[in-house]
Order: sequence, then C-alpha cells, then structure tokens
Amino acid sequence: MRKKTKKLKKGKEKKEKFIPQLLKGMKDVLPEESKYWRYVLEKMVKVAKSYGFEEIIVPVLEDVNLFKRTIGESTDIVEKEMFTFFDKGKREVALRPELTAGIARAYIEHGLDSLPQPIKLFSFGPVFRYEKPQAGRQREFYQFNLEVLGSASPITDSQLIALAHTLFKELKLSVEIQINSLGCKDCRKEYYKKLFEALRYKKKLLCENCQQRLNRSPLRIFDCKEKKCKEFTYNLPFLIDSICQSCKDHFIKVLENLDELQIPYNLNPRIVRGLDYYTRTVFEFWPSKGNLSEDEKSKFALGGGGRYDELIKYLGGKITPACGMAFGMERMIEEMKNQGVLLPKERKNIVFLTAISEPAKKKALSLFEELKEAKIEVKEALAKDSLRAQLDLANKIGARIVLILGQDEVAHKTIIIKDMKTGIQEVVDVNKIIAEIKKRL
Repeated sequence: MRKKTKKLKKGKEKKEKFIPQLLKGMKDVLPEESKYWRYVLEKMVKVAKSYGFEEIIVPVLEDVNLFKRTIGESTDIVEKEMFTFFDKGKREVALRPELTAGIARAYIEHGLDSLPQPIKLFSFGPVFRYEKPQAGRQREFYQFNLEVLGSASPITDSQLIALAHTLFKELKLSVEIQINSLGCKDCRKEYYKKLFEALRYKKKLLCENCQQRLNRSPLRIFDCKEKKCKEFTYNLPFLIDSICQSCKDHFIKVLENLDELQIPYNLNPRIVRGLDYYTRTVFEFWPSKGNLSEDEKSKFALGGGGRYDELIKYLGGKITPACGMAFGMERMIEEMKNQGVLLPKERKNIVFLTAISEPAKKKALSLFEELKEAKIEVKEALAKDSLRAQLDLANKIGARIVLILGQDEVAHKTIIIKDMKTGIQEVVDVNKIIAEIKKRL
C-alpha cells in the first residue's frame, strides 16, 4: 500500500530551525576577557583625566555625509568599509567608522567654541568598518579617543604624545613612536608637482587603486597595503622634504619638546595616516617587535593620530586648530598578552559569605546587603547548596575572610568567621560582625 504523507496546510510552510550565531566580524567579550577591558579602560580614563581631559559621548549613528566630508570620499573607509543604509525617514546614515568626526560635529553644533579654549575631550566606544576581520580588528571594534580643540601650539602635539607615552608605561607596554609631518595645503601643492613628475612614466607600476588615488588623494599611495606599491614608494620623494618654513618650525618645536621630555621617537616620512583631514604632525604607536620589518610592525599599530587644523572650518565652524589621537582597545589587550603583561592580582580583602540550610540562606541575603552598605567587599555563591562548593570558590578568588552561616548559627544569632590566611575560625555575635570584619581588615 502507498504510505500516506501529511501535507502541510496552505500558508504553513515548514521553517528551518534557527540557530543564533555571532555575525562575521563581531565578537563577544566574555568575563575572563572583560577583566582586561576594564583594567585598560580604567587606566586610559585615569591618565586622560590627569592631563585635563573631560568625557564626551557622541552617537554611534550619524549622517553619512559627515564622514564623506571629514574622512574623504577617496579613502578606503568611505569607498568600501562604511556600514551605510537608509533609515525609515529615507535618510542615508552610517555607523561611525571613527570618533573624531562626531566629536567635531558636536563641537560646532553645541557652540563649544564659546568656552575657554582649548577644550580637551575623551571618548570611548564601538566603531564599525566592513573589512576582512583580522587579529585585533573586527568589523566592530572599540576605540579610545582624545581630542584637543582650539590650540595651534606645538606643545599640544607634544603633550598628546606624552600622554600616550605615560599610558603605555602604566600598561607596561613596550612601543615605538613613529612621527612625521604632512605640512599644510600650501606645502602639498608644491610636493604634488614633484610626486607627479616622479610618477610621469611609472604610474602603471602602481596597483589599480593607487592609480585612481593619484588624481584624488596622492598621499594615499603611501598608505597602500599592496606589497608592490609599498616597495615602489621607497623611491618616491617624501613630503617632509617639501614642507614650508612655518610647518618646519612647528615640527621642530614638537620634536624639541619630546627631546625635553626624554621621549624616544622615530622620524618616519612614510607615516601619512588613513584619513584626509590630517595636517602637519602625524604619529603612530607600533609595538616593539625586533624580529618584524617596518611594514609588518605598521600592521599592528596600537593607535595614532595627528593635527587637523582645517576640519572644524571645513564642517562649517570657525577656524579651529586641533589635534587628537585614538587607541584600539582590542589591539592594546592583544599586545599586553603578547608581551606577557599580567593583570595585577585582585584585592585580597574580600569577604566571602556562605550559608547552609534554607533558614541560613534567607538570613544570608539580608546580611549580604548589610555588608555592602558598610562598604565591605563581599562575594557569595548562595545559589550553591554544598558548603564545599562555596568554600572552593572562596579559595579560588582569594578571599581573606569567610563567613559561615548554618542552622545553629541562625538559631543562636551567631556566625562563624574564618581567617583564610591562618585557618583560625571563631564564633561571633552576628550583630557585631561588621565591626569585627573592619577590625580584621
């Protein structure tokens, strides 16, 4: 006999089972990893505030034209990497690929130029670039930005680099500071003539992208990742050799300031950065890797920045000289691990509260809140029934004192206090436990 097969009712198609998975280029930061994030971020904020910076928080979503105008339409970021879409109001918007543009917009929009200048701002958050995921750089990654708006002084450039130098010392990271000057728009006019002359008969030796960049943004050639272009650029004239006297004086003062601060640096005429808005001083921070070439080190840059004196004016604001930099959180953490930098051990003045039996757990809940209110660092695992399991966790986190509540203790309004260092335990009146803990710690 022919087997009968069940037919699905009209309109009811069988759906494939949905198994949620992480999108390509995104990353979950799990608790063990988040310890690094919290440690590094706290160091960044602490150092930034010590140099007089205040926090600003800007949106993740902006009008796409903000980035086209600031970053440059000929950059890889705008041409290939931005996450853009039309919202329900049919406006083209973008997930921010960097933070400086949004901070510049906020500076203009909220009239921050009316405040005493310069203004020092820092910000932290995710940025998005649709590119091939790589070590330390996913499609969503986090940056810590510092911007100084309203100062043309070379001291500003030097102090930003000094701040970075301080941060790397705090994190015990060994880095190399690469520095260059891109001059001003007047310098570049003369330089471009030399560059085009050098490339008159050799343009076809460049990759297709660089041939197009040559007409729109010639400096982008030095930022190309293609091996043949990188090798070719070594034979081209460098912009640093063509900067005007004013830009030269500015750059010399920056370097003299770094010498005064005894901060080592490498003059590197190939540093141009990846964004169109940079002028004069530019710099990058490379991890010290003695066995890698210069090109290989540049791929692992932990951060960088420079001066952008034309950006605010270009966006419709007043003439506002400015300088800034950014650090990649993921790369900083990855390099800490590469260089064997260990996180400091957690404080050992931890009190661990344990309980056995339901009445004890009930009492422990209120006692836990009392300890927190008394500003005592207390942890627990009350969801575990086994006392051994609770004590194992107390040992694992390095608790200094363990409190044990059992049925008898609840009945007699007492609690067992155990010193994990000596192993000595005593029975104490539960109403006096806070004073006893503070005395012991």
